[in-house]
Amino acid sequence: MNFKTHALVTLAIVFALSGGVMAQNTSDTFPNKPVKVMVGYGPGGTGDLTVRLVAQKLSDKLGQPFVIENRPGAGGIVASQIAQQAPPDGYTLNFIAAGNFAMTPALFKSLPFDPAKDFEMVSMIGSFGFVLAVDAKTQMKDAADFIAQAKANPGKLSIATISVGSAQYLAAEVFRSMAKIDVTIVPYKTSADVIRALRAGDVQAIFETIAPVMPQFKAGVVQILGVSEEQRFPGLPQVPTMAESGLPGYAINGWNGLAVPAKTPRDVIAKLNAEINAAVTQPDIKQKFIDLGVTARGNTPEQMLALLRKDIAWWREVIEKAKIEKQ
Repeated sequence: MNFKTHALVTLAIVFALSGGVMAQNTSDTFPNKPVKVMVGYGPGGTGDLTVRLVAQKLSDKLGQPFVIENRPGAGGIVASQIAQQAPPDGYTLNFIAAGNFAMTPALFKSLPFDPAKDFEMVSMIGSFGFVLAVDAKTQMKDAADFIAQAKANPGKLSIATISVGSAQYLAAEVFRSMAKIDVTIVPYKTSADVIRALRAGDVQAIFETIAPVMPQFKAGVVQILGVSEEQRFPGLPQVPTMAESGLPGYAINGWNGLAVPAKTPRDVIAKLNAEINAAVTQPDIKQKFIDLGVTARGNTPEQMLALLRKDIAWWREVIEKAKIEKQ
């Protein structure tokens, strides 16, 4: 057997033993069966609704169902653990609500996974902010009005948010600290409870995501004083950012995205990233997201990982300053 023949035989043996992977990338046949999307929150919430919209676009484009599996518990940890333990083949995605996901290292004494190391980021799907809102009867126009009233009445005003340790609660803590005001932050169980407390006059303001406040704002019973993001929310172009309305330097953004277990093939991640980014640029998705208080937005896996790492460090500092004990 000459050298050329020997080389060809060797190549054929390697090809056979590898199952033919030299002929095609993993992504060429992905997906060829349903894909599971783990969501650590109950159905009907903003995050659940947005990821369902994206999942439907992926199903339509890739020809396989992207099936949402809601597994609420421990701020998304239950679903994330299931996703992290799944085979790293792209057939199990993990929906990340970045606020909770990035906070977990600072809120819990131990975790069953490392958020930044045990997952490969795929892409963001959207970003959102929080709003400071008051009863419309107060005639306040912006955050500067609320800050002025709080300083004129130290210890007499209160702000409602959902539970201690939530992104809303911590956004209110940062607001209180940066504004140097003496107000009480009152945690409630649900967003509906927060809205009811404001309408009943039990609190003077609320910090909440945009979606549950929008109907009250449109009805003219609640006034939104400012949004927490760096830029104005497209669905509320008339409402200034918090930095514009009395608190320079204040900027807190939430975001949602999708990840897969570590060691998932890079070509599969690249294919998912391309399709997710294509989905969130479609006009119908953009408008439906805005209706939910979210700005549709994708990015690269590298950008998403860098953002997650930045948020983990930032939330750790905020939580330590707020003196919230680890669970």
